[in-house]
Amino acid sequence: MWHDARLLNNLANALFGAVLLVLIASGVWWVIQRPVFTLQSIRVEATGEQGLRHVSALTVRNAALPKIRGNFFTANLDAVRAAFESVPWVRKASVQREWPNKLRITLEEHAVMGTWGDQGKLISVKGDVFTANLAEAEDDADLVALSGPDGSEREVLAQYTELKSRFQQIHLAPVAVSYSNRYAWSVKLDNGMQVELGRVQDADTIRQRVDRLMAVYPQLVNSLQDSIESVDMRYPNGLALRSSHSAMTKKQTKASGKT
Repeated sequence: MWHDARLLNNLANALFGAVLLVLIASGVWWVIQRPVFTLQSIRVEATGEQGLRHVSALTVRNAALPKIRGNFFTANLDAVRAAFESVPWVRKASVQREWPNKLRITLEEHAVMGTWGDQGKLISVKGDVFTANLAEAEDDADLVALSGPDGSEREVLAQYTELKSRFQQIHLAPVAVSYSNRYAWSVKLDNGMQVELGRVQDADTIRQRVDRLMAVYPQLVNSLQDSIESVDMRYPNGLALRSSHSAMTKKQTKASGKT
């Protein structure tokens, strides 16, 4: 081998290349560790023009900044994004580097719709469940109470939106919508009336039951005024109701079982 000039030349070139790579890597590492690249500024701003209502500088300083590691080059942007998304009220964060020692964080806040379940959680207008200060949420809007099995958040929100649109025709509004573990729907209206809608058998089940209620609601109000406590719409051809003036009153065109 030692008499093979070509092999020795190739070996020398390889060693030289390896040493050069080590020197370059060391030089790059030395450069990126210079104090000029230490993070000096982290600018936080909101998406859109509305600004941040609930995320304060104090909250960011206490909850997110202690989790940031590294400098302009070595900071893990995914870790920085996760740190900001762990802050209450933050729905989404995006992170950008700004030369030579800054980070720019853009935050999107949750827009609250109501409460979710009975564990003190909130649900946003996009169907995201999150944890935040309930008192702050109540300052934002009149919260509706939504509940359902895990994973049904967007389905419940969509049903609430549909029910709100339909009941608006008789000047009522849902204040609570519940989807039980047995997949049955119920809604409480702003006049205090509880409406049992039952299980969905097809795409039109809930709509048809709500339409039947709206068709007879003016007559019920004329007869019972504001004393209606609950209405059960699970009967295919009628309804059952309870009022504060009487025991259960059943109105059906023919006998049938509940669904």
